[in-house]
Amino acid sequence: MPEMPEVQAHAERLTEQFQGRVLTEFTPFNFTALKTAVPPPDVAYGHPLLDVGRRGKYLLLRFEPVTFVVHLMQGGRLLVDDKRALKPRGGQARFTFGPDAALLLTEQGKERRAGVWCIPSADVDDVLPLAKLGPEAAGITAAELAERFAANSMRVHGFLRNQAMVAGIGRRLSNEICHTARVSPFATTKQLGAEGAAKVAEAIGSCIAEGLADERGRDDMSSSKDRPSGVHQRTGEPCPVCADTVRAVEYSGYTVNYCPTCQTGGKVLADNTTSKFLK
Repeated sequence: MPEMPEVQAHAERLTEQFQGRVLTEFTPFNFTALKTAVPPPDVAYGHPLLDVGRRGKYLLLRFEPVTFVVHLMQGGRLLVDDKRALKPRGGQARFTFGPDAALLLTEQGKERRAGVWCIPSADVDDVLPLAKLGPEAAGITAAELAERFAANSMRVHGFLRNQAMVAGIGRRLSNEICHTARVSPFATTKQLGAEGAAKVAEAIGSCIAEGLADERGRDDMSSSKDRPSGVHQRTGEPCPVCADTVRAVEYSGYTVNYCPTCQTGGKVLADNTTSKFLK
């Protein structure tokens, strides 16, 4: 799933290409694409796009009356639509800007979880889905993170992926942040305390900066395999810091990667959630 660096850089590219263009039509291609009923999308017709912003992992297409909030989920993309086919492959919704420009929300596969919310621009931060988000991961301070660590005792890897705790981080960044901070992904936030929060906050900043620099150098959003990583999806490869073997704890929906030497005092974690080392 695209995370903060990918979404932010894509928002910047789309702003450069589409800012000021007037919306003439919004077309959902199936009943799951548009997640809201009021206000209707047509209230934005005739209005220029102010910009494309971002909140967490959401893209925000901002018009004066309403904002279209777009979540790409795992396989979604918001692409420049030059062909404007009647039934585009994987098409979920289309934003048409006059006779010669359009954006197409696509999602491959059968899940159909990517979608669009149409929300009054004045209320966009106060209603779902954005109202449930925590503070932006980018720019969070050590003190802010320590406060949230103290109030929420949970494994740090799960904390980082929880959008209500911090917004914008997903599986790849969680793996990279824990590795950069040299903390076990299964350490609890209360165990880490203020000292651990400072390490994690610094790692969040450096990992996001690395991802943004890479993504801003691309013409379009990267695929998962092309994003920078030291341990993420590198099971069995040498750690770039110490050359120990990168290990994995597998779950049904994702994989936690880590380096034993850098993060767990040399201990190899059992590949299940009942290991005595997962504490």
